[in-house]
Amino acid sequence: MEQILDAIVGFLWGTPLIVGILFTGFYITIRSGFFQFAFFGHIMKNTFGKMLKGKDDSHGGKGLLSPIEAVSTAIGGSVGVGNIGGVATAIATGGPGAVFWMWICSLIGMIIKTAEVTLAVHYRNTDEDGNPFGGPTYYIEKGLGEEKGFKFWPVLAVLFGGGIFATFFITLQNYTVSEALDSAFGIGMIPASLIYCVLTYAMIFGGIKHVGKVAGKIVPIMCLFYIGSCLIIIVTNISELPGALGLIFKSAFSGTAAIGGFTGAGVTQVIRLGVSRSVYSNEAGWGTSPMIHSTSKTDHPVKQGLWGGFEVFVDTMIVCTMTALAIIITGQWSSGLSGATLTLSAFEIGVGSLGKNILATGVFLFGITTSSGWYSYYEIILRHVFKEKSDIKNKILKVYRLLYQIPGVLMVLYAVSYGLPGKYVWYFADISSAVPTFVNIFAVLFLSNKFFELLKDYKARYLGIGKVDLSCKLFYEDGVSGKEKL
Repeated sequence: MEQILDAIVGFLWGTPLIVGILFTGFYITIRSGFFQFAFFGHIMKNTFGKMLKGKDDSHGGKGLLSPIEAVSTAIGGSVGVGNIGGVATAIATGGPGAVFWMWICSLIGMIIKTAEVTLAVHYRNTDEDGNPFGGPTYYIEKGLGEEKGFKFWPVLAVLFGGGIFATFFITLQNYTVSEALDSAFGIGMIPASLIYCVLTYAMIFGGIKHVGKVAGKIVPIMCLFYIGSCLIIIVTNISELPGALGLIFKSAFSGTAAIGGFTGAGVTQVIRLGVSRSVYSNEAGWGTSPMIHSTSKTDHPVKQGLWGGFEVFVDTMIVCTMTALAIIITGQWSSGLSGATLTLSAFEIGVGSLGKNILATGVFLFGITTSSGWYSYYEIILRHVFKEKSDIKNKILKVYRLLYQIPGVLMVLYAVSYGLPGKYVWYFADISSAVPTFVNIFAVLFLSNKFFELLKDYKARYLGIGKVDLSCKLFYEDGVSGKEKL
């Protein structure tokens, strides 16, 4: 079974998808004038700077969530067990060099996510209650279908939606959280799963708007708590930091020989694991978080796009890096462990017996916010599918809300009864994330000219670069022109 799954994942996350992600990222980077690097300070000022000031930059734009609530929900959805279990699995299987390729993928992922979010906001659709919703299925329909006349857009939309919904049945959150809580506190995976299930329901029963408000309060605290914990490990082992960084750069291009419980990895495997874990962690190119960003109150698509780039930076360059350094610096990367268990072990070595409790708490918080964020993604896809049938749509959303946590609990029950090694769960995660990523990368690449058009308009309006084009339509649906917005 392991060989079959490894072959499937190797094919899906092989050269075509890796080249597709890297090509799209570098293409948009170059065509945008290296925007994420040249205007990094501007991005941070208009995202992190506004979070520090608690400034709501909605400017009366229509939407469900404020920009900060939207990015908090998106970060909550992306900063999850992938940052703990996923990074650990990448290092345990591919060695420290996988971290380098995670960094590379995240730096170009910043502009991919910026483009995705911008397109999602531009092509979003307003429902019967006046609330906007968007995402890849929307810009596939309107951008590829209506604007470019691509007749087979429904096939792409179904492939994307089907790939995303596969994670509804093959979910990692409940399993990983239950595993971590059981390992740290010995309460048993099934009781831990049920507790997690109840609290997730409490998060989602108020709908997307409630998820956004709670995420806006929990996510910043959650990230600071976890980063602070990792920093304690790094500072107390600061003499090992240069060696850890050297190992990351060296093994990124040479692979890693077998050592301890580590079986060794070639360069190709290192790159594949680094890219796949980066996409699964920060979701750049996957097409998930643009769905929640599309509900934001904003008067310019690129304004929300900046939050998408910020989201990737926080997720991978900060949170994932903290996890990776904690694992490598304590020497646990070659122990033979993997997943959340490996990270738990590193925390226990780094800060003593209290480390397990700290990490388990972090995993729990990450899991709750990720599950609630993904709830929003599924709901937005369902809203698109049944957009013309409001009565049916509302009934399906109610049933979906009730059933949301059932697959996660069933996976835990199966794991306890029959056993389910963590690596198999991550195999399924790789398969379910590859298909929608293929589709979304294709759509973003072919709609990139629309992103460049909106970015040019943004630079003219807010950076004083170039002249404002009064014919530029900021939002596809209502045809708001540059002249009307000025």
